[in-house]
Amino acid sequence: MSRLIFGAMWLAHFLPLAALRALGGAVGWAAFRLIGERRRVTCVNLEKCFPALDGAARERLARAHFRAFCQAFLDRGVLWWSPRARVERIVRLEGLEHLHALGGAPAILLVPHFVGLDAGATRLSCEITAAGMYSRQKDSRFGELLARGRSRFGDIRLISRQEGVRAILAALREGRHFYYLPDQDYGPRGALFVPFFGVPAATMPGLARLAKLSGAPVLPCVTRMEPRGYVLRIEPPWENFPSGDPEADTRRVNAYIEQRVLEMPEQYHWMHKRFKTRPAGEAAFY
Repeated sequence: MSRLIFGAMWLAHFLPLAALRALGGAVGWAAFRLIGERRRVTCVNLEKCFPALDGAARERLARAHFRAFCQAFLDRGVLWWSPRARVERIVRLEGLEHLHALGGAPAILLVPHFVGLDAGATRLSCEITAAGMYSRQKDSRFGELLARGRSRFGDIRLISRQEGVRAILAALREGRHFYYLPDQDYGPRGALFVPFFGVPAATMPGLARLAKLSGAPVLPCVTRMEPRGYVLRIEPPWENFPSGDPEADTRRVNAYIEQRVLEMPEQYHWMHKRFKTRPAGEAAFY
């Protein structure tokens, strides 16, 4: 099955972007109806994070998320197989001067889980020397393509989660910028329960720890999907981070992500079980 999917993505990457997006939207329409487990997770997340929305509005948002997710998934064919010039054309960069202003010193890029994060990673590989984390995929072929897409145009070191903090610090010492994804639920070990849209969410305080150990500044980096491609925006370095208070710093990370989610709610990764880990005694959400 995976060979058929990747073969179809290879064929589809020859399409104009508008046609590719139309195809992705149709796949998302079908996926919303067929993939019941991810639909349920998405709807639970939206109910918890947007309780003021009525059921019909949340369903419209869930459908829009499935469309955006599947459009971005098909766009990976462009990232994996198209020439560099096409990738540079469809992914526009803003704020790269904030990295250049560091004078070659490494930075930690705070990258929330929006659907455009792989487009951003591939585009940045054309410009900077970097490192990023990866998780082993159930489908090894998908994992290989994902890794290749994120590193095919530049000197990008991919670090497995099993290698841990030491490997990340070594990459920063080499002068590599680190592409850090902070907002998934990895279980209770080492996590702090801090609010995400008012809901306690198990969140790793790793960003503040890395910033403290490395001395590297933290710059938010968000990639937004648009009709004609993507826009990757790098923001100025955060001031007073880390503050010395891990919980306050972790709250700041989640509050920042909330702000960006409100700008493009359909593009956040609602299919992920963000609230899988619950405080002791609290019933499971999923």
